Amino acid sequence: MNNIVIVESPAKAKTINKYLGSDYTVLASYGHVRDLPSKNGSVDPDEDFAMQWAVDSKSNKRLADIAKAVKGADRLILATDPDREGEAISWHVLEVLKAKRALKDKPVERVVFNAITRDAILDAMRHPRGIDADLVDAYLARRALDYLVGFTLSPVLWRKLPGARSAGRVQSVALRLVCDRETEIEVFVPREYWSVVVTLATGEQAQFNARVVSFDGDKIGRLDIPDEATARRIEAALIAGDYQVVSVEAKPVKRNPPPPFTTSTLQQEASRKLGFAAARTMQVAQRLYEGAEINGETVGLITYMRTDGVQVAPEAIQAARGKIGRDFGDRYVPPKPRNYQTKAKNAQEAHEAIRPTNLDHDPGSVAHALEPDQARLYELIWKRMVASQMASAELERTTVEIAAGSPEKVGLRATGQVVRFDGFLTLYQEGRDDDKDDDEAKRLPPLAEGDPLSATGIAVDQHFTEPPPRYTEATLIKKMEELGIGRPSTYTATLSVLRDRGYVRLDKRQLVPEDKGRLVTAFLSSFFERYVEYDFTADLEEKLDKISNGDISWKDVLREFWRQFSADVDNTKDLRVAQVLDALNELLGPHVFPAPADGGDPRQCPSCETGRLSLKLGKFGAFIGCSNYPECRYTRQIADNGENGNGTELGTDGVRELGNDPETGLAVTVRTGRFGPYLQLGEADEDNKKPKRASLPKGWDPATIDLERALALLALPREVGMHPESDTPITAGIGRYGPFVLHDGTYANLDSVEEVFTVGLNRAVSLIAEKKAGGGRRGRAAPKALKTLGEHPTEGGAITVRDGRYGPYVNHGKVNATLPKDVDPASVEMDQALELLAAKAKKGSGRGRAKGGRAAKSS
Repeated sequence: MNNIVIVESPAKAKTINKYLGSDYTVLASYGHVRDLPSKNGSVDPDEDFAMQWAVDSKSNKRLADIAKAVKGADRLILATDPDREGEAISWHVLEVLKAKRALKDKPVERVVFNAITRDAILDAMRHPRGIDADLVDAYLARRALDYLVGFTLSPVLWRKLPGARSAGRVQSVALRLVCDRETEIEVFVPREYWSVVVTLATGEQAQFNARVVSFDGDKIGRLDIPDEATARRIEAALIAGDYQVVSVEAKPVKRNPPPPFTTSTLQQEASRKLGFAAARTMQVAQRLYEGAEINGETVGLITYMRTDGVQVAPEAIQAARGKIGRDFGDRYVPPKPRNYQTKAKNAQEAHEAIRPTNLDHDPGSVAHALEPDQARLYELIWKRMVASQMASAELERTTVEIAAGSPEKVGLRATGQVVRFDGFLTLYQEGRDDDKDDDEAKRLPPLAEGDPLSATGIAVDQHFTEPPPRYTEATLIKKMEELGIGRPSTYTATLSVLRDRGYVRLDKRQLVPEDKGRLVTAFLSSFFERYVEYDFTADLEEKLDKISNGDISWKDVLREFWRQFSADVDNTKDLRVAQVLDALNELLGPHVFPAPADGGDPRQCPSCETGRLSLKLGKFGAFIGCSNYPECRYTRQIADNGENGNGTELGTDGVRELGNDPETGLAVTVRTGRFGPYLQLGEADEDNKKPKRASLPKGWDPATIDLERALALLALPREVGMHPESDTPITAGIGRYGPFVLHDGTYANLDSVEEVFTVGLNRAVSLIAEKKAGGGRRGRAAPKALKTLGEHPTEGGAITVRDGRYGPYVNHGKVNATLPKDVDPASVEMDQALELLAAKAKKGSGRGRAKGGRAAKSS
């Protein structure tokens, strides 16, 4: 009997094939095989939301191979992932096969499994079902909603807000979270407060710290000492008085273990403890799920990693309890198994938590079969699962009240904590997103009521309250989950879109909104507020979940949404630019016009001093200009805020004169244009011939550049010298791709702009020689192959990891796929490369050659 089994990835296919035997052929679809084309009309609300699907050339070939195999088979088994996306892939494959008439009367079965192990696969094969129509409907609704929002709202942005890239149903709400947090930080006013902490000693000279909690009958909270004068009054009372223990209260406290990982909590903990970005966590988890070779057999090491459920199969709980008893002793096994329930809003709980498939595969025994990052993440998952079924930690929390001071009484308090039984803490302790000291974790010496104490030191310190921290990827995902925005399969993709669109950037693992991101958020909050509200987005997610459960019709949800959404979009057709600018100036005021240190008017034009600064919209995006235009041509970029002087010393016509060129006598000026600051030599002559210009390199300040530097930049390219072999000139300059030296059509990169003005002949000759030795089109070196992964399993030809001008990428033939920023090129394996190449080829934009080693960017 010939059975065809369809899964998503070749790695998964390879593993499952070993379990099923010769009667089964397992083929990979390489992810989704169809998608909505990026053009108008792919979803048509006027035709009851008819959807037009397209298949790219790579998927066409794979589908043709699948169809050919199915025609000669006895049965088709769809075994894609057990979530909404997996159900959608199976449905798409089935629809294409029906269109190709490859099925005829062959039976079609759908099987799902939560782990890639022999037992899980064989059990799934014994319990087939049909395609889950409700899950497919939920997928169709989500895909249609995302398309309708993107392709309806984005053109409004392009017309009303030049420079904006796109808007999305979930992405715009996530962006609002980041932007709102940044606004909180900008408007935050630090509050001064003081602390008074006394170091006390017992009769046995055991020392501990106590903080002031009352003074002269008034309670003192953390922020209640407002100034130094008050702090010094308290200090004086403490110096004058004696210290005595008033009361000692010890309370037993139990600390329960955290539940096993969901997608969100895994990403958060991997960020805290391993420094992984969300995308990296999911890449590594995917490979652990698909399997590694253990004792001669390929086996999946963890269960499915896209889940918001914390529940665990009973057999896994029993296995954990047995493991705990054997490895830690019966004292560490709680009387009853722990059963967890998800607290996250709108959680689907469709799948188990992320856990090891076999707890006997402890981290030490499988580390040799894994890459370092895989081993680290697996250890985290293994420990979390085992700890989740361990006994609670038993603590004793002690609070000591102390009296001091005379005549003004001062109350002090010391807190401490002792671990009486470590329980799950012996194996695992959950990370935290803050770095605050935990005073309660400190141990106190033995103390009793009435004990006299002596002070060995008094610390009086000034503090200021701090603004809330920026989101990291992990804390943003946590917040999205709390609000019910997005789902486990969408978190990483949402964050990637925000970075790819240039709406946010990562700075020391913190998410910082770029100006274009803040402009988009301000625009949407002003004119499409409903669609960036957290509750509205969460409510829509809940409706999608109800579609999954078969409770409501997916087209009813689309009709209700489209009726209001299309009306709101129509209402913006007559929206004037002045209205947009008024809204942006209002919402972005703290960011664009920060209050100056001298208390002056933040919107006074620094050039003419009579105009008012405000946001302006130009062809290439937003900028800040003066209300006295055209008499005053002062402009600056939004991000400058005047702090770096950019534009602040330009004249009323937007020009600053640096002096005259000694050779020509022409004036050298620095100006601000639509592409940024630039230098100009002279003016247009009577024949309207354009004067010589040079853009300022990144990092050069137009407000501080002097005549000498300007003349050097205008003189580029400069001649370095004559090549000793050809007796032809070598020149140095700054081009589109940065600083370079050039000889007979061969370009070689320089390390910095400064080197353009200092590079000598010997170094230039050496760089040119190295570049020529590398070969490549137009004298440029061919991209260096960092790693050869092997032959493509279905199409032949080498797959390599290469180092391009703009970063590492994977290459196969004419297809180049950029590696994600957080992926180490040395760690890339064949399975990951195939997925990246398939995704790139599917978009149809990777068929050309990568110029100068640049991998064509995937969006």
